[in-house]
Amino acid sequence: MRKTATVTRSAIRLVNGLVNLFVLMMILLLLTFSCYAIWDSGQIYNAARASNYNVYRPTVENQNESFEELKRINPDVFSWLTVYGTNIDYPVVQGKDNFTYVNTDVKGNHSLSGAIFLDYRCSPNFVDFVNILYGHHMENQVMFGEITNFSDKTYFDERRYGSLFIDGKELGLEFFTFVQADAYDFDVFRVSITQPEEQQAYLKMLLEMAIHSRLDVPVTINDQILLLSTCSPDATNGRDILIGKITDTVAPNPFEKEEVERPETLPMIDELSTFWMQASLWVKASIVIVPFLLILLMIVLILKRRQRRL
Repeated sequence: MRKTATVTRSAIRLVNGLVNLFVLMMILLLLTFSCYAIWDSGQIYNAARASNYNVYRPTVENQNESFEELKRINPDVFSWLTVYGTNIDYPVVQGKDNFTYVNTDVKGNHSLSGAIFLDYRCSPNFVDFVNILYGHHMENQVMFGEITNFSDKTYFDERRYGSLFIDGKELGLEFFTFVQADAYDFDVFRVSITQPEEQQAYLKMLLEMAIHSRLDVPVTINDQILLLSTCSPDATNGRDILIGKITDTVAPNPFEKEEVERPETLPMIDELSTFWMQASLWVKASIVIVPFLLILLMIVLILKRRQRRL
C-alpha cells in the first residue's frame, strides 16, 4: 500500500510539474510573440517616417544633388510630394503597375509601408488632366495616414497648399476638395480623360461627391488635377481622397518650422531599424525564439532540481 501511495504521489507530482511547465511555456510563448508584434509594428512605422528621407529632399538651391543620389539608388523615383501642415513629405515613385510599390519602399527594398506612387497609367511629369497618387493609410502620421484627417472641416480649411518637385522645378498644389469613394469606382479612378466634355463632367462629379470644398478655388478643364488616395478606416473598400490642382505658383508654407537637430544616438537606432526591416524571416524568428528557449531550459533545470529534492 505504501509503495502504491508513493508511486501515486510521484505520478501526481510529475503530472503537476508537466502541467505547470506547459502553462509556463504558453505564457512565455504568448509574451514573446506579443513583444515581437509590438516591436515589429514599431519598426514598420519607424521605417515609414518622412524624416528618414530628409537627406534626399530636393530644393532648387542645392541643384538636387541629394535627390539625384536617391534616383540613382532607384530610377523609379522621379518627384517629391509635400502637403503643408502634415507629415506628408515624401519622394514619389512610379512602377510598371500599381502593385510594385504596395510593399516596396522608395529604395526598392521590401517594406509593408510601401511608397507613395503615381498610377502607372499617368504620365510621369504630371501633365495629364487627372493624376493619381496612392499611399498606405498608416497610424502614427506616416505615409498617407493623415489624408483621412481632411474629413474634418477645420483640418481641411487650415491646410490648403502643398508642393511638387519634378525635373528641377517646384510646382504648387492648391487643394480644393475632399471626397470619399469606393476603391472600385472607376469613374473616380479614371485617367486619360482627353475630351473637354468628359473633363467637365469629371470635375462636376468630384464636386458633387465632395465632403468639403473650396468654392473660391477656380478649377477648369485646362488645369492638371492631382488625387491623393488612401484606404479609409471607415469602410472595407473605402478610399479617402484629397484633390488639388497643380499650379505654377508655389505658396509659402505657413507651417514650416526650423529643423530640430537630431540626437547623435538616432543614426544607430536607424541602422538597427534598417537591419530589422531587411532581415529574413528566419533571422527574426531566431532572435525571438532563442531567448525563449534559454528561459525554458532554465525552467526545466529548476524543476528537475526541485524533483530531486523531493
